[in-house]
Amino acid sequence: MLHDLVASYGPLLVFINVLAASLGLPVPALPTLIFVGASIAMAPGEVWSSLLLALATSVVASLLGDTVWFKAGRRYGGKTLQTLCKVSLSRDTCVKQTERFFGRWGARVLFVAKFIPGLSMVSVPLAGAMGVRYATFLQYDGVGAGLWAAAGLALGAIFAYQLDLLFALMGLYGRDAAATAAVLLVLYIGYRWYSRRALTKKLETARMSVDQLHTLMLAGKMPLVFDIRSPEKRFLDPVIIPGAEFADERDLGGLVGTLKQGQQIVIYCSCPNEVSAAWMAKHLRELGFPDAMPLLGGLDAWRDEGWPLESIANPGELDEHGSLDTSGQALRHVADGSGDVCAFTPPPAPSVVQPNTSSLASSTVPAAVSPPVSPPAPLDARGGPEATKLGEA
Repeated sequence: MLHDLVASYGPLLVFINVLAASLGLPVPALPTLIFVGASIAMAPGEVWSSLLLALATSVVASLLGDTVWFKAGRRYGGKTLQTLCKVSLSRDTCVKQTERFFGRWGARVLFVAKFIPGLSMVSVPLAGAMGVRYATFLQYDGVGAGLWAAAGLALGAIFAYQLDLLFALMGLYGRDAAATAAVLLVLYIGYRWYSRRALTKKLETARMSVDQLHTLMLAGKMPLVFDIRSPEKRFLDPVIIPGAEFADERDLGGLVGTLKQGQQIVIYCSCPNEVSAAWMAKHLRELGFPDAMPLLGGLDAWRDEGWPLESIANPGELDEHGSLDTSGQALRHVADGSGDVCAFTPPPAPSVVQPNTSSLASSTVPAAVSPPVSPPAPLDARGGPEATKLGEA
């Protein structure tokens, strides 16, 4: 029966499953390709032409589904990645690893993206957000989709007789096998969801709100603030909280040597669940910095409150493959060149010398009024004294 189904609707089954998988739906696209490849190999008739038809159908379906995410990334930028971060069962750090991987290799990651779970779902919209040309995207994604589909069809064709035996057993125990597969799928999804929730609960300790950080900023008691977003995320959203330092949570050993004991540390990232920031804060506390904590809501919460932002002068450049080059990215230094963190000092209020009203009453010449003094802008050690407000970045 299954072989008859493939003989009649094989290309349609491939198209529907691969398209749905490319759009992000939890469907068994690769097992479908393996099954179709096995059925074609065992069916009478021209094998190669049927395999090529299934291959071409799979590539077209992949490109159609991936184009939807590519266009979403191109139109909505980093917001598309934040949406994936919210709905994904993977740790938020997996999204950041994909961003870094893409920043190193550019659109070339699409050659292998479909072979690595989770990589394709993030790398495709990231290609759009990073400004990769659509023709370049189609080139790399088309080759990757072809390799992936060919691998699935080839596995089915090579192990066709073994798979036929498996299908026969499934025919004998069809309902029981389907029920077992459904239960295992539900258990797997539940395990992934529970693992993510358990990780978040484990990391949920003291957090600083953006209101508390802004209050400290206005009081001149700005803590040491680390921006641990990936370079790719900074390229897509080239602003920082005033006074923040770039840091990499993977290099805690080198970072700890530059910190002072008793220093208050606040860490932020861009993903809604701030898992990366909470992970780094937890390890810094274990290394003897008890006042390290993540910023609740990260950069987005700060932006939503309308607090000031600084522009990143040189977030990097893209090459023809979409790889990010940050070699020219400016570093933060204080004015004396010591290299320490540049603390933000709120600008003083404008001073206006009020005229003496008694003198005005007795004199025909009005008293001189000092013009308002323009407050200095916050120091942006990456690109000068320019600071931007929400909506101007």
